[in-house]
Amino acid sequence: MNKSVVREEIFKLIYSLEVQKGENLDQINVYLENSDIQEKNKENIKDTVLKIIELDSDLKAQISKNLKSEWNIDRISKINMSILKIAIYEIIYKKIPYKVVVNEAVELAKKYGEETSPSFINGILASVIKDNNIT
Repeated sequence: MNKSVVREEIFKLIYSLEVQKGENLDQINVYLENSDIQEKNKENIKDTVLKIIELDSDLKAQISKNLKSEWNIDRISKINMSILKIAIYEIIYKKIPYKVVVNEAVELAKKYGEETSPSFINGILASVIKDNNIT
């Protein structure tokens, strides 16, 4: 399972938690148990999802402060929110090269989001990168 596929599984799990308004460990375990994800990747996915949940308020703060003034975080779709949380976590906390993360996030947005999702995701992430002086 390559990193893009693992990232997509993380997205699906984060999105399901967003929709169900949950952060339940049982919910995460059930998702992983009922998936055909290789065992070696399940622990990585679980750890990443738990860290994103733990950092939820920090990630939302990063998103909020990089929205245009007429936007409110509550207007962001659950799909876009999930993609942004994962991408910001990877850029800021995992120190994955931002070009890779932005590209992967935009691809997820093209696949799962609305027509405007890729440009919205790209714009927010560009602002987060600039705001955090990431090079």
